[in-house]
Amino acid sequence: MQKDLLDILVCPMCKSELQLSSEEIIDEEIISGLLSCDKCHEEYPITDGIPNLLPPELR
Repeated sequence: MQKDLLDILVCPMCKSELQLSSEEIIDEEIISGLLSCDKCHEEYPITDGIPNLLPPELR
């Protein structure tokens, strides 16, 4: 996932801004990490450069 996508990604549950943590970044690409929402407290993993933004019950 390209790092500049953080500017447009929002939480699929409440549409709030997502925060990135625990990241592995290589050449401006996020390889692994966690996207978290401060408003609804959901977390979305990034694995092999792909963010999983499915609602929790569909993961």
